[in-house]
Amino acid sequence: MAINASKVLVGGLAAGVVYNIIGFVGFGMLLGPRFEAEAVAVAPVLQGRGMTGSAIAINVIASFAAGILLVWLYAAMRPRFGPGMKTATMAALAVWICGFLFHLDWLIVGLMTPATYMMAAVMAMVQVLPSAAVGGMLYQEK
Repeated sequence: MAINASKVLVGGLAAGVVYNIIGFVGFGMLLGPRFEAEAVAVAPVLQGRGMTGSAIAINVIASFAAGILLVWLYAAMRPRFGPGMKTATMAALAVWICGFLFHLDWLIVGLMTPATYMMAAVMAMVQVLPSAAVGGMLYQEK
């Protein structure tokens, strides 16, 4: 059965709203100061760079893209694994693993400590699971 693109978009945008809200609280308010302090300790030129208007806009857009990706993965996995939270969790884990691996360079080059990287990984899991759940609930085949 074909993926319902309009439902992927609707579910993805809803997932993006959840992704943005949790990301703002978790990464912006809770971990943001720690991220910046650790990055500035290594590269002082990074002071204030994460809170510029363009950086925030890019993060918001990327969060909506991640929400759409989550629901698209859910829709693609659904025929094999069935509808529901189990499939949404698998889609969330796929996105989370990619983020975990793609951001390893921050740890490798010393822009953050292992403790901060682990906090970010946990926060990303807290962000991606409810986003996938909301998007998956809204996705329908027909």
